[in-house]
Amino acid sequence: MSAFVDFKNVWLAYNDELLAQGHFAVEDISLQVGAGEFIAIVGPSGCGKSTFMKLTTGLKMPSKGSIHIDGQPVTGPLKISGMSFQAPSLLPWRTTVDNVLLPLEIVEPYRSNFRSKRAEYEAKARDLLKSVGLAGYEDKFPWQLSGGMQQRASICRALVHEPKMLLLDEPFGALDAFTREELWCALRDLQAAQKFNVILVTHDLRESVFLADTVYVMSKSPGRFVVKREIDLPRPRDLEITYTKEFIDIVHELRGHIGAIRQNVGPAAVGVPQ
Repeated sequence: MSAFVDFKNVWLAYNDELLAQGHFAVEDISLQVGAGEFIAIVGPSGCGKSTFMKLTTGLKMPSKGSIHIDGQPVTGPLKISGMSFQAPSLLPWRTTVDNVLLPLEIVEPYRSNFRSKRAEYEAKARDLLKSVGLAGYEDKFPWQLSGGMQQRASICRALVHEPKMLLLDEPFGALDAFTREELWCALRDLQAAQKFNVILVTHDLRESVFLADTVYVMSKSPGRFVVKREIDLPRPRDLEITYTKEFIDIVHELRGHIGAIRQNVGPAAVGVPQ
């Protein structure tokens, strides 16, 4: 069975001058992710995690190597993906439900049918908001929502067009610990129900271990994957698991890998490249 996400020997330099000098943001990335798999990417700041996301969504083309998503070569921005970032970026003049509907106004085939199917699309958006605990807030404006509520709405907006893949770049980083854990559970439940692929970039090792099937550690820039850690904790995972020895041991193991990278230990010392 072919991988849903398939990177083969991918290198990226941000411009021709850097390419000529051999200065790469990421180098020699080979990665295969199965359909419906949830992966997390961790590593020191500036290691190329966000660059990897741009490559995955087709916002950047590799300097060398190839990328296939869902069996197709990536040649430009993908329509089958949704994205959510640390800042929710909701439009302040639109209600919560209208913010969630935005992709359906922009992305085909929904765009062509938006006026005729608006009631159907809106009902879908309201159901999605209800599923993440925002029932009763659909017609509020972003400034009337807490930060955690805005982030829930942002994730709903990324999922309303039923993408096959959700990309999350530090989506919970600005939230307090309790809100963050609530959103872990909301994301866990959405992904379990809809089976979309998830690629999560995070600095939070607990978050990566709680949510992901597999965690990848990136080296310092130029970024490359130096550790692949499969998370063999049973699903569905409850927050109580974060207090168990098994969970804490995995977090400490990943922390040790990143600590070694930050101290300039070579990749061979911190794990086996993918």
